[in-house]
Amino acid sequence: MPELTSTRMNPLLDPALHIWGWEIPVYLFLGGLVAGMMLISGYLIFSGRYRERTQCACYQVPTISLLLLTLGMLALFLDLEHKGFTWRLYTTFELTSPMSWGAWILLLVYPAIAVLLLLRAPDAWGAKWHGWLRPVLVWSSTLRENPSAVRAIGVLNMLLGGMLGMYTGVLLSAVGARPLWNSAILWLLFLVSGASSAAALVHMIAQDRDERELLAKADNGFLVLELFVIALYLIGLVSSTSAHQQAASLLLSGTYAPVFWVFVVMAGILLPLIVQILAVQHKVKHTAIPPLLVLFGGLVLRFVIVYAGQTSHWIPVTAAALR
Repeated sequence: MPELTSTRMNPLLDPALHIWGWEIPVYLFLGGLVAGMMLISGYLIFSGRYRERTQCACYQVPTISLLLLTLGMLALFLDLEHKGFTWRLYTTFELTSPMSWGAWILLLVYPAIAVLLLLRAPDAWGAKWHGWLRPVLVWSSTLRENPSAVRAIGVLNMLLGGMLGMYTGVLLSAVGARPLWNSAILWLLFLVSGASSAAALVHMIAQDRDERELLAKADNGFLVLELFVIALYLIGLVSSTSAHQQAASLLLSGTYAPVFWVFVVMAGILLPLIVQILAVQHKVKHTAIPPLLVLFGGLVLRFVIVYAGQTSHWIPVTAAALR
């Protein structure tokens, strides 16, 4: 007898979603991290700090962003069931589809970061490649002499970075069948978390002392904002339907609560926030430990939200259904 599986009774979807593995949280984390780095580098370029600082972090960030985004895209590609049909995403644009928006945003992000990278091309590449890349180097020098064009590139990177950071949250919140993701504020949580992770990473690699302190202060602000958004996210869930309240219990007192409170809230936000506040007040020395904790907390947050979200559901689950 042929077996028929409908969408409703698909064991991969109901009562728990078992489709997304480690690839999606890693992709969401790296996408959010790159989004935050675009916001930071775009601001540094737009504000003219690249002219004031010969060691501006905005010259290092684009190269790292391209590498991290490529790794994130690789993780996403590994998750695809039909990898040979990926190109079909770019044969249409669906206005109401977050996946379609994301595919096109990712396509635009690469050239925007590449243009930012070319601003420093003459110094970064040196004389070795001068002959081969002369047209690019001439274009780069001409571009740097046009402040309006440089500021426009900064704005473009901030705009696309914001869209990329928001998209990573919208992608999940659009899945209404999972109450934990069905929140209007999830995009803001992922955007702020991505900005915080990016500020931590850039703060860690910045060579200029003033810039490093500026980014540490910015990260402290993002961490405080992230705590506020997490509180709003949980309040929104517990004050909604019973399905949303059950979903919130996964983080408040359920299976994922220890990981969420210990590794995301305590180790990933509160502890680095306290240390970095003392560091910017020059009461303790700047070290790489707080930024690394922020990055770790941002990664764990994606794993918790994706995995807990897949187990949240609208219908009561009986023991018989789980067998």
